[in-house]
This record gives sequence, structure tokens and C-alpha cells, in this order.
Amino acid sequence: MKVLVLDSGAHINVADMQREFPDTEFFDTKTEAEALAACADCDVLVCISHEATERLIAAMPRLGYIFSLTTGVDHLRTLKALSPSVRITNARGIHGPQMAELAFLYMLGFTRNIRTLGRNQHDRIWDRWPQPLLYGKTIVVVGLGAIAEALIARCNAFGMTVHGVSDARTSFPGCETIYRRTDLKTAAARADFMVILVPLDDSSRGMIDAGVFAAMKPTACLINIARGAVVDEAAMIAALRDRQIAGAGLDVFTHEPLPVDSPLWTMDNVMITPRIGGMSDCYAEQIFPLAVHNLRAWKSGRHDELRNLIR
Repeated sequence: MKVLVLDSGAHINVADMQREFPDTEFFDTKTEAEALAACADCDVLVCISHEATERLIAAMPRLGYIFSLTTGVDHLRTLKALSPSVRITNARGIHGPQMAELAFLYMLGFTRNIRTLGRNQHDRIWDRWPQPLLYGKTIVVVGLGAIAEALIARCNAFGMTVHGVSDARTSFPGCETIYRRTDLKTAAARADFMVILVPLDDSSRGMIDAGVFAAMKPTACLINIARGAVVDEAAMIAALRDRQIAGAGLDVFTHEPLPVDSPLWTMDNVMITPRIGGMSDCYAEQIFPLAVHNLRAWKSGRHDELRNLIR
């Protein structure tokens, strides 16, 4: 087994992996150019999925397995050079804490009006008002997977009412009600906060559309920490501009980085973060057990034991 690691961030500690697999050759690269220079004999690629390029995949004739350091692998599905026989696993299951905390950053920020508090501090204004609570609020979680489990547990602890939207689940820990996607508008009408967690595919692209925004309460906020294209961005901008909804917390966008001329930048009812939802200061520690298990299964030929197998 020869492993090419293409990681421009600190998502995996290659030195730790090398100690776990002393007889395996690891090539630790940060850029496509470095990866291209080292990839020819590698049969395993460990990477952030969107950093894998057509050119890199085409330069890896022995490639048999991709260990994605992210949950989303929609980019990999678009690569024409990628053989259908190549196995792919993702990092599903490790992002719950950081994604849930980002959702709470948005919810607390909107509820407590953090922008006004920040301006008042800057301007030395002592202005007090009754503080709204998350306690008793209703959250609708669209997409019930591992991240939803972490988020919903925290919402329960805050005393929030939780409803879910999923075609794959009939019950889920901490959820009072599970709606089908066909009933998305009904669910949206109940939300103080609607959090989007579904993966991007043909069935979810643009599912949060003008009809969904029309169904939401004018006091409700949308939070998208999934993929930008799940939301009809033009419809969302119109809903925010017309105060059809109260606000939006957005970590993902149709085009990234978010173009400088996007009206979202200057809207006073929008909170923007630069796709940081899955990041953490302990990511390498979070992913290490999964990486060790899957690389060991691959190396020993026990491919049926690969966790988070996408294909």
C-alpha cells in the first residue's frame, strides 16, 4: 500500500499515520503540483474531496481507494477520470460537535441580537432589553444523519422543540415529529429556526425554494450548513430583502468563495461564515480512528469492513 495524502490544511497528521503503519509509504503533499510529483505508484488517495482534480486522478493508474477527509463527496462524483471501480469512503460521523456549535452560534447570535450588542459595546452605549431565549423555540432539522444527532441532543438540552424532515427515517432520537420531504412546507411553517443538513444530490438541489420561504414565519431564520446549492439563493435573497423571513445564517453558498458583489454581504439580517462548519482545532484527532480502521481494512484486503463506504 502506497498512500498519497493531499491535505492543504491540518485535517490529518501524517506522522501519526506513519507510526501506525510503519511499513507503508506515505507521501505528504499540500498542493496539486506536489501531489502530481508523488502520485504515480500510489493506490490510496487521502484528501479533502474538492482538492482532487481530474489531472491528479488521471495520473494515478493504480488508484483503488479514496479516503475523503470530508463528509461531502459530491465533487468526486463529477470527476470523469475516476474509474467506477475505485472505492470511496467519507468522514461522516466526526463533524457533529463543530457543526452543532456553529448552528448554535447562529441561533444565539440572532436571538440575542449580537450585532447590536457589539455595536453598543463599541460605542459605549448601555442599552438593556429583555433577552429572548432559545428555550421553548422550535427548530426544524432538514436531514437526519450523524450531524443532526449531535445538534438535536444539544437542542433538547436547551429546552427546544425539535422536528425533523427525512424520507429515510420514521423516528429519530430527540425529534417530536418526522416530516417527509413532500411535507417540507408544513414543517417549515412551524420553525423558529430551520437548519439544513441534507447532502447535495439531484433530489436536494434547490429544495429550499420560494415556496418554502413563503411557508416560513416572518420571525423565522434559515441556517444552511450543508451545501449552498440546496437552497435557491435568488429566492433566499428575495425573502431576506422583503423580510419574508427574519434572517439567515450561512456557511455555504452556490458559488464559493462568496462573490464580493453578492448582496448577502451587506444584508443586516444575514450572518456569514466562510465554510468553516466542518472545521475544528482537533480535526486530526477526530478523524484518526476512522482513518486507521479504514486503511488497515484496505491494506489487509478486508474491503467489506470499510466504514462510511459511498461506493
